[in-house]
Parts: sequence; C-alpha cells; structure tokens
Amino acid sequence: MKRFLLGMVVMILVLAGGATRSFAQGQDTMTPKTDDKMIMKAPGTPYLRALTLQDLKGSEEKLTSLAEAIPADKYAWRPAEGVRSVSEVFMHVANANYFYPTFWGVQPPASVKEQNLEKSVTEKAKVVQTLRDSFAHLEKAVDGISDEQMAKSFDYFGQQMTTSALLFHVANHEHEHLGQLIAYARMNGVMPPWSKPNPGKGAPKE
Repeated sequence: MKRFLLGMVVMILVLAGGATRSFAQGQDTMTPKTDDKMIMKAPGTPYLRALTLQDLKGSEEKLTSLAEAIPADKYAWRPAEGVRSVSEVFMHVANANYFYPTFWGVQPPASVKEQNLEKSVTEKAKVVQTLRDSFAHLEKAVDGISDEQMAKSFDYFGQQMTTSALLFHVANHEHEHLGQLIAYARMNGVMPPWSKPNPGKGAPKE
C-alpha cells in the first residue's frame, strides 16, 4: 500500500511539473472537448469555463449511470446509522448543484427551493431525473459566468473566495461523492458500468 501511494505521489508531481512547464513556455497542448467538439485553446476565463464544463459532464455521466445501475431496493441502504443513504447521497449532490450557482447569482427553480431533496426525493426514477436536472442547471449556470463574475470575491462560509476558485471546489465535490457512491455500489455487489470488463481491453478499471 505504501509503495502504491508513493507511486501516486510521484505521478502527480511529474504531471504537475509538466503542466507548469508547458504553461510557462506557452506550449500548452491540452485542448479539452465539449460535446465532442474541440474548443479553442485560451488561457483565463474561457479556458477555465470549458475545463469545468468538461469535468462536470464526465461526473454527470458516471453519477447518473451509477444511479441507474444500483437497484431500487438498495436506495434506502446506508453503511451505518447516521450516515447518508444511497438516495440521500445522490440528492446531496443534486442539492449542491443547485446551491453553488447562487454564489454568482443563479437561483434554483422555485420547486427546488421549497423542498429538502435529500429527504423528499427517494424513489429511484425521481432520483435519477432530479440528478440529471441538477446537472443541466449547474452546467448552464457555469457556461453563463462572465469574466467579471469569475473574478468576483464573496464570503464563502467565513472565507473570501472568487467564483473561479469556487469552480475547483464544485468539481471536487462531484468527485468526492462519486467515490463515496462507488464504494456504496461495490458494498452492494454493483459494479460501476464503466468498470465492466470489455473483451480484448484488459482488466476493468474504476
């Protein structure tokens, strides 16, 4: 385990160093895709928006496919008393997707404001649809952030933060709970759809 963790740290440092050199030399060749179309490489706000949207779409695809793969009778399962259930974690993600854009002035639909998603949405079909709707709302909100809004500073639970910095937190939140839900699924005998063996492609990966 220690050898694995050390390897991961070395890999991260190597990648970080490579990215830093590329930006410093003005030779960044990383060009993210949005809806299978190449976007124009550009530093600053447009590039950050595009990277965030690309990341969110990846998280949306995995989270919704996992929500569809977990059986309906497992949606009330929780690993321990006092810990969020399967449906509650999915709806915690959805609630955050509606909440984060409020910091740059985009409010959730009135129907969402009036309910506690974690407690009121528990049935599988509604969970999946609510999750999809929340990502559509978040992605549209991110796509509409102006350059001025990206640099705007505000109070975020006692600390000053800009919208651009918040986007990193948004992406991290999606990945944090994706990892949690992968563990939930595995504990209930469900293999994430993207991890299923593909003949001729080698061993499955998380």
